[in-house]
Amino acid sequence: MTAMLEHIRRLLTYDDWANREVLTALQKSEAPPPRSVKLLAHIVAAERLWLERLRSQRQTYPVWPDFTMAQCRMEVEQLSQLWKQYLASLNEDGLSHSLTYKNTKGESFTSQKQDILMHVVLHSAYHRGQIAADMRAAGFNPAYTDFIHSVRQGFVE
Repeated sequence: MTAMLEHIRRLLTYDDWANREVLTALQKSEAPPPRSVKLLAHIVAAERLWLERLRSQRQTYPVWPDFTMAQCRMEVEQLSQLWKQYLASLNEDGLSHSLTYKNTKGESFTSQKQDILMHVVLHSAYHRGQIAADMRAAGFNPAYTDFIHSVRQGFVE
């Protein structure tokens, strides 16, 4: 793998690890905060939506679905494999290719694939931060999902 593609692979490996950490923290809660579950559902639905855009596929879920914890777990598992497959099909040159798509409001945009992939990781990290704040406010211990922690612990090479 080339440098940029390897960097994106690392970031998506981190993203998968962090989503699993959040899922585990929510599952350990006797009654996970509904907003936290809603945010996790949004993370996985949005990640799938971006993957479907990258693959020129139809949108499977709304961006704010009403998933149960079981559905979130299933999506986290599936997304891990789907992202690995997608990255395996991509080469360095493909990262700079542009993709034209419509957002959920029907507005048309064109973005480079590498920018979309970076957005996926950053968007998910943003919402994981919201989940952490929501869990703390509800009296639960949130997952520790900092990137540097994942590297220090060997979860991301």
